[in-house]
Amino acid sequence: MTVDSSAASEPRRSAAGKAGTTGSKTGTKRTTRTTSRTTPRTATRSGTRTSTEPELVQLLTPEGKRVKNAEYDAYVAGITPEELRGLYRDMVLTRRFDAEATALQRQGELGLWASLLGQEAAQIGSGRATREDDYVFPTYREHGVAWCRGVDPTNLLGMFRGVNHGGWDPNSNNFHLYTIVIGSQTLHATGYAMGVAKDGADSAVIAYFGDGASSQGDVAESFTFSAVYNAPVVFFCQNNQWAISEPTEKQTRVPLYQRAQGFGFPGVRVDGNDVLACLAVTRWALERARSGEGPTLVEAFTYRMGAHTTSDDPTRYRGDEERLAWEAKDPILRLRRYLEASNHADDGFFTELEAESEALGKRVREAVRAMPDPDKFAIFENVYADGHALVDEERAQFAAYQASFADVEGV
Repeated sequence: MTVDSSAASEPRRSAAGKAGTTGSKTGTKRTTRTTSRTTPRTATRSGTRTSTEPELVQLLTPEGKRVKNAEYDAYVAGITPEELRGLYRDMVLTRRFDAEATALQRQGELGLWASLLGQEAAQIGSGRATREDDYVFPTYREHGVAWCRGVDPTNLLGMFRGVNHGGWDPNSNNFHLYTIVIGSQTLHATGYAMGVAKDGADSAVIAYFGDGASSQGDVAESFTFSAVYNAPVVFFCQNNQWAISEPTEKQTRVPLYQRAQGFGFPGVRVDGNDVLACLAVTRWALERARSGEGPTLVEAFTYRMGAHTTSDDPTRYRGDEERLAWEAKDPILRLRRYLEASNHADDGFFTELEAESEALGKRVREAVRAMPDPDKFAIFENVYADGHALVDEERAQFAAYQASFADVEGV
């Protein structure tokens, strides 16, 4: 279907249930049907953006109306009203956490923050599609996915405050540390997935990256290796249409999902502001991976409503008209309209959630301000598994430097 252009509880590990088991598992057959349904956005050689929106997989319209899809309905067929409310709760609380983090940075409590505003459906839908034994490789904006994997939001902020190197054990939640180097996590994910395949494990890997990262060589290498070795990995590209100030038209002449064809595996474009569609398509892709059918590229067509990071000023490269058009497709408002129209949520639910949201904001704010400064020597720990002479030498030099301040009061 074509999109019209016009004190809180801890995160839960699974709000939307397990994936459905019906539907075709034949990757090649799905590739043909999926790619034929999509018409790319038109663009001139100068990169002028047009009003022609692409066709993509959609289950909820911006007005909150449920639409049928013969291929993907099966993957959300058993979803309950409680699970739908869970998805809504996930998105609302993730947005509240994100807003608090942005405010904390503006107040000097964080060095930087990368907001996910507008991308909640892509992250929550795909995150809730994963199983506990799947492994997730994020970039640095996947706060919603981290929420779905049970990572405490305050742990995300320690790195941006400069008091830790990540704040969580990746193996505790099968959620890797944030990756700042653009695109490199796709190589990590591919290697891990190749290991999963060799171990014969019934699990999958999902790697997140953005439209800007799709231009990196690491991503192309990941596509090559995953295809050749039939690795059980899903590449989840959040195409928010702006790689900082560069629109996608300056990076590619075809829709991003079509790149998968050249590497020999399927690609599909999904409405990234539709949490149900993101849930269904990611379940399908993960099912393919687990059943030995190899990689899939999912392009979640969404929009970054805010700045790239808090050091960015988006008004310098894009206009208000475009942003306002996408605000009308807000992923949270879309699901709320559906819940209300279907009588799946009442005023009491929304009122309680608002109170929970405020409590989360307060907890996050207090936790960040209470974070202690790190041990000065922590930077030398875990550099090498078995230690290294050069690191020992650097530690000693740093200790001598710190000792030189011993006579200065308060240092």
